[in-house]
Amino acid sequence: MTADADVDPSEYDALADADVTMRENDHGLHIADDEITGVSSQGQTPEEALENLAAAVESYREATDDDPGDDWL
Repeated sequence: MTADADVDPSEYDALADADVTMRENDHGLHIADDEITGVSSQGQTPEEALENLAAAVESYREATDDDPGDDWL
């Protein structure tokens, strides 16, 4: 992870394998990018951006999972 060393993406299960970069835009929003999935999220604080990214990566992985399972039966 780059920038904002105070936050640790490994605290979130969904980001365990992630390559996270953090940045702040011109409006003061913190943006977290997962370089592996291409998913990004934002928040008012670095912690909030990471929390939102973890949820977005989890949703991304669920949506792209090739195993449909038997849940639909």
